[in-house]
Amino acid sequence: MAVQQVIRMGHPLLTKVASPVEQFNTHELDALVQDMFDTMAALNGAGLAAPQIAVSKRVVIFGVEANPRYPEVEAVPMTVLINPQISVLDSSEEVDWEGCLSVPGLRGLVPRNRKIHYSGYDQRGQALERTADGFHARVVQHEVDHIDGILYPQRIRDMRSFGFESELFPELENSDSSPMARE
Repeated sequence: MAVQQVIRMGHPLLTKVASPVEQFNTHELDALVQDMFDTMAALNGAGLAAPQIAVSKRVVIFGVEANPRYPEVEAVPMTVLINPQISVLDSSEEVDWEGCLSVPGLRGLVPRNRKIHYSGYDQRGQALERTADGFHARVVQHEVDHIDGILYPQRIRDMRSFGFESELFPELENSDSSPMARE
């Protein structure tokens, strides 16, 4: 299919709750998912939500395997998750750096639940359920926020830990293993 333009913070679509997918296993849904994977791969992302490519549907994708932007994180299975639901399994939080393809060049320290259970459907309409912790849980929560109209800067508790990558990490600006790699 095709790499799509990622819309950025300030675009009104990123503040809206996306519509549920009602029909599965369609050419349109397959094309959307393929465009999302093409776009995520082209930008070395860990995940992408349909609203980020200007499609207001409750579709997210994510996955990390040997990504140069995430050299120190555990693998996250490539996943299509449609109409997701998240349940918190551990209310303790982990604070870590996040970035976003819709908020380019910026990073912030974001608290997220350590352990979650998520469920939804794949593009064929097959039920999907998993338990996730660590980076996997962070990525899922970040992407589901997108379909709920929330961007990660809204989750930051101390705005002193939000800024441009080059200012926050000047010594690591050209390093592949920097905290700038978080998303």
